Amino acid sequence: MTGKEIRAKFLRFFKEKGHCILPSASLVPANDPSILWTAAGMVPFKPYFTGTLKPEALRVATCQKCLRTQDIEAVGRSARHHTFFEMLGNFSFGDYFKKEAIVWAWEFVTKVLVIPVDKLWISIYQDDEEAFDLWRQEVGISAARIVRLGKENNFWEIGTGPCGPCSELYVDLGENYGCGEKHCQVGCECDRFLEIWNLVFIQYYRDEENNYHPLQVKGIDTGMGLERVAQVKQGVDNSYGTDLFREIINFEQKLSGVKYGADSRGDRALKIIADHCRAITFALADGAVPSNEGRGYVLRRLLRRAGRFGRNLNLTGPFLDQVAEVVIKQMADTYPELAANKKQILRVINTEEERFSETLALGTDILNRIIEDVRRAKQTVITGEDAFRLYDTYGFPLELTIEIAAEENLTVDEEGFKLAMEKQRQRAREARSKTDYLPAKEALYKTVRERYGETSFVGYDQLVGQACVLAIIKDDRQVTEAPEEEEVEIILSLTPCHAEAGGQVADIALITAEDLVVEVLNVTRPVEGLYVHTGKIKSGKLKENLQVTVEVDAVRRQNVSRNHSATHILQWALKKLLGNHVQQAGSLVEPGRLRFDFTHYAAITPEQLRQIEETVNQVVWDNLPVEIFQTSLEDAQNMGATALFGEKYGEQVRVVKMGDFSLELCGGTHLKSTGEVSIFKITGESSIGAGLRRIEAVTGSGAWRYLKAQEELMAEAGRLLKVAPEEVLIRLANLVKEIKDLERENIKLKARLTRYETQALLEQVTDFNGVKILAAQTPAQDMDSLRAMVDLLREHLKPGVILLGSATSGRVNLVAAVTEDLTKQGLHAGKLVKEVAPIVGGGGGGRPEMAQAGGKDAARLQEALDKAYGVVKKQLLAKG
Repeated sequence: MTGKEIRAKFLRFFKEKGHCILPSASLVPANDPSILWTAAGMVPFKPYFTGTLKPEALRVATCQKCLRTQDIEAVGRSARHHTFFEMLGNFSFGDYFKKEAIVWAWEFVTKVLVIPVDKLWISIYQDDEEAFDLWRQEVGISAARIVRLGKENNFWEIGTGPCGPCSELYVDLGENYGCGEKHCQVGCECDRFLEIWNLVFIQYYRDEENNYHPLQVKGIDTGMGLERVAQVKQGVDNSYGTDLFREIINFEQKLSGVKYGADSRGDRALKIIADHCRAITFALADGAVPSNEGRGYVLRRLLRRAGRFGRNLNLTGPFLDQVAEVVIKQMADTYPELAANKKQILRVINTEEERFSETLALGTDILNRIIEDVRRAKQTVITGEDAFRLYDTYGFPLELTIEIAAEENLTVDEEGFKLAMEKQRQRAREARSKTDYLPAKEALYKTVRERYGETSFVGYDQLVGQACVLAIIKDDRQVTEAPEEEEVEIILSLTPCHAEAGGQVADIALITAEDLVVEVLNVTRPVEGLYVHTGKIKSGKLKENLQVTVEVDAVRRQNVSRNHSATHILQWALKKLLGNHVQQAGSLVEPGRLRFDFTHYAAITPEQLRQIEETVNQVVWDNLPVEIFQTSLEDAQNMGATALFGEKYGEQVRVVKMGDFSLELCGGTHLKSTGEVSIFKITGESSIGAGLRRIEAVTGSGAWRYLKAQEELMAEAGRLLKVAPEEVLIRLANLVKEIKDLERENIKLKARLTRYETQALLEQVTDFNGVKILAAQTPAQDMDSLRAMVDLLREHLKPGVILLGSATSGRVNLVAAVTEDLTKQGLHAGKLVKEVAPIVGGGGGGRPEMAQAGGKDAARLQEALDKAYGVVKKQLLAKG
């Protein structure tokens, strides 16, 4: 029974049991920044189990793509561990419960999969008498085949929330797979008893005091590993022998020439590459992108680990994209997103592997030397300092150092590595800019907050506010007043000023009282709840407890809001046109422009840029409403709001909704409708690092000014070229053609001149014992011209030695050549220039047949050339 057949039979079986069959969710969890990957079939249904969302169907079944890396070291060593796998699952949200889950599981395993009953074993939670009775009475399995296990094995819970006991189905693979212990049974760590299906009975709620309360609405969450079931049904030793892996491993064998089964080292490499390539391919298809943090780091680690094990198969160049093609070909029928994203998947893999190949080659060479030193010293531990040097200087991951060391029966001092890392961070902290908030200043801000309370921010709804001056800070000290022309930090009881945050620049404003005017130049929020206004006192005296008016620059705020709203539209357009792999990597929102950094592995073509610009502007011209509301983080995630991974959010979040296309968690300021953006114009697109692109753009009046400047530039170009602006491109094209024609003609003339000058130089040749020697100055303008002349002269001077020199703009160029017959006798052009170049204040060298040098003393060029004759004669006499 093939893996495809098992998958289809499972879904068909539960469809007949009244289940709604849903497609697999993405490996990248939708709107849940708290987890890296979809690691189980129930992950997409968390809101249903917690009761925050009402399910569309009470019975659901899926085949879910899953990715886990907790057991990455076991991959390739054990028979059952994988980073990527497919989990078959059936779920009940308050419909059926324990009885149906048990009976149907048994029916599917024995009637559909036809696994012999005498090979099946059951585990239950030790106190779950209900499950025991159901297995005995409803299924009829012998009590001897039901094993009771403790909470760590058979009770599912994650902190507070819904939880419950579970029951697992095992297949006895036979004594040959066991540990040989007399009391080996279900729950043993050996490979004899293979768990294929876990049935979780969600019937309790665990509170914060670890009390368990029965749920009124109970649920079922089951998970069965497709790869494990395929192993059982196909009668192979491990899942790598199934049809789910066979085609991939066959391709690896063909690519590397290493035969599967020949030795354990080769087998492990073949397995790891096959497993990791499946994980990499599916993760990329679902929009993950390699990076140095979060899920991107996990993906990069998988790529690098697979690439390294390729070296064990003698695969030295990039090859993983070829393996990924096999994965796509094999799985695209079931998962069409693979074919849809094939080009992006292969491009990312190839780019990453090429980049890491250099790191791997250099790092491995250095690590091998470290290993030799450790062994020579009769030690068994690689120091943390050495491991950190590999990481810090050569980009060699710690995990890779640990893994290679283990293969050599060595360990790595991980604590020492952490210490070296912390020392570097400390050095970085000490070198930080003085504008950063140091601990002492942060403590001052916290003291101010504790004494006076938090600043009330009203800037979403109003641009003017009445406030009290709570505190004034000057030179990191709190003062009670400040005179005219002083620059100080001001903490107010209330502010309409938006602080710098999330890429959006701070508002500027005026703080005024009867005789007081303060220009607010910046606003920050160094500690939660405290707004710090950096301002310069233009007139009057600022005092504590003074009642003031704060007024935000409304025009500037509107321009900032325009660019921020445009940034949201741009992000949506990039995902729509380039793919879901696009993730925000940074942004800057200013009044005059916006900048958006994002993940993407290729330069954006002019046509794509045109489409992006057009798509954004269409949304602008559709004048769609912008709605902003507060809700709980959980509700926002359930709505599908985009959140930044790694960002810390409170229980209540602010959601910005644009039309029906964009929903983001955002604390910035925005427009009331997309039409207020007016117009969006891209001014630049560039690479800012591996897999990172940047788009810069302007909107509204900024876009108008940009377009006006372009128009004036074109008009000025027309005036210079004496044509109308619309004819500038035609005129430029003609000029470019004329220039190229002139350049070709110039090359021909220079070649003709070189031949003429070369002919004249032949008259200066001297003869010494049958060897022709020429050392002469020429009018050549550069080194290339000088080399061309030397090449021509070599054809006429055999056997011969040539040294030509030229002086241009005070710089000296020297080129020497020795014909082949003389180099065989030991004459050396490199040695010749090394002897004469110091005379002109320079140096150089090269091969026996050709060498060059430079210098800076043009006045002594002839002296250097004269010396050359003596040097050549000396070499000839020494050889002869």
